Amino acid sequence: MRLGSFVLAAQFPGQGHGEALHRAVRSAEVAEEAGLDSVWLAEHHFVPYGTCPSAITLAALLLGRTRRLRVGTAVTVLPTAHPVALGEQAALLHLTTGGRFTLGVGRGGPWVDLEVFGSGIEAYEKGFPESLDLLLRWLSGEPRVGGPGGRFDFRDVAVVPRLQRVGTPEPPHAPEVVVACTSPSSVRLAAARGLPMLLGMHVGDEEKAEMVALWNRHARAAGRTPDEIAAAAHVSAGVVQVADRRVEAAETLTKAMPGWLRQGLEAHVTVDGRVRAMRDPLAYTELLCAIHPVGTPQVCVDRITATAERTGITRFAFLVEGSGDLTTTEDNVRRLGTEVLPQLT
Repeated sequence: MRLGSFVLAAQFPGQGHGEALHRAVRSAEVAEEAGLDSVWLAEHHFVPYGTCPSAITLAALLLGRTRRLRVGTAVTVLPTAHPVALGEQAALLHLTTGGRFTLGVGRGGPWVDLEVFGSGIEAYEKGFPESLDLLLRWLSGEPRVGGPGGRFDFRDVAVVPRLQRVGTPEPPHAPEVVVACTSPSSVRLAAARGLPMLLGMHVGDEEKAEMVALWNRHARAAGRTPDEIAAAAHVSAGVVQVADRRVEAAETLTKAMPGWLRQGLEAHVTVDGRVRAMRDPLAYTELLCAIHPVGTPQVCVDRITATAERTGITRFAFLVEGSGDLTTTEDNVRRLGTEVLPQLT
């Protein structure tokens, strides 16, 4: 089992942006101290749901502050980023950290971000495959890459810093790329390119198992070998809260998370005025407590083991900051690493 923390730098009611970001950084530092495998960083713009606008920038900071921890983006929103610029940044982090960086990318949502950054609704609705393919070409080890036309039309340019192909001498091969999947179309896209999935914390084991099975079918259809399919290290996102009693863990989250969810989700503005229904914050929190490891260390062990058995996924990214409190978050991470992880390995 590979346990990691999922960090949104969430701004809870009454907190400032600096406080949320400090908690995010500290939770990652403690994750390394506690023996966790990784930390995954979310990216949001213009909303208190998450105060980190650049997951790859925060990843660079945390890679510099840690020595063993893998750091990934969960995710960098590809429709509002240029694939070449993102590829350059990913290669830089990969080469300078000995391969500790993972690039998670996703389609994002139909938010006003598309207007602000000039990419438009077309980039969200239709442009994700084109952007992903250009990114993968940039990271393929080719010495030069040109824009294929369409949204990205440019002459061949030198790839610097360049990544060597798998099986060649140093520098190391390309960083891992993971795709956030929330629909059958995104699952098919990831499978066709042989990329592992990041599956959201809003879905339970049954739906995640179905998505893994769908990925396997499309990967086989795309010509992926059985070994390649078996080696796909999908990531399951969830929530974790470790306490001496299950009711105590659930109360910690139900007292804090609804307020954060309410103010964070209500702040989203769509780019084209479309209406987006918001989940009931309390009901959503209660759902997360029911389907994820929330409770005593043994409850957490049993819950994670059950998810692994039902889905085949053994890599996890758990939201650890659901209390909204720095001390409680640090304690949660430490208990995850010292009381839960040893029973899983």
